[in-house]
Amino acid sequence: MIVVLMGVSGSGKTTVGEIVSRELAWPYLDADDHHPAANVEKMRAGTPLADADRWPWLDRLNALLRQRQAGGGDAVLGCSALKRIYRERLAQGLRDVRWVHLKGSFELIQSRLQARQHRYMPASLLQSQFATLEEPTAALTVDIDDTPEALARTIITGLGLESPPSARSRAR
Repeated sequence: MIVVLMGVSGSGKTTVGEIVSRELAWPYLDADDHHPAANVEKMRAGTPLADADRWPWLDRLNALLRQRQAGGGDAVLGCSALKRIYRERLAQGLRDVRWVHLKGSFELIQSRLQARQHRYMPASLLQSQFATLEEPTAALTVDIDDTPEALARTIITGLGLESPPSARSRAR
């Protein structure tokens, strides 16, 4: 199974995704690590990405996930996946993808972004992310106004998954 935590920048994809990953003893993949250098520079300069900028990135992520699934492995991916067409491209050829939409108000997420320093994503792009977001209809939607640990538990339970005993004992 591939679990994709999606949402705008600052919604908690990485923080919550790493906890879910640890709890399930599955690898965590951060989509931000796979952007082409041109995309990173564009965002760093405060310019929103166009669809054409995203296609190679989404194709690279899809290839990683297909390779993981072909080897019989599960994974948790943190990826904005803001539009339906992005999610379709990301999931192409995958057998079992579960979407989790980390949803919060503009004000909450803006306050989070102002309190953190992302390596290339400025808070000024948040409005463009909300404008681009097409909320998924086939996803577990989780309100992010809670602790990361509580959100991870909600996701694991909501997807009908259970932490392996070895991961539970490490988390204590």
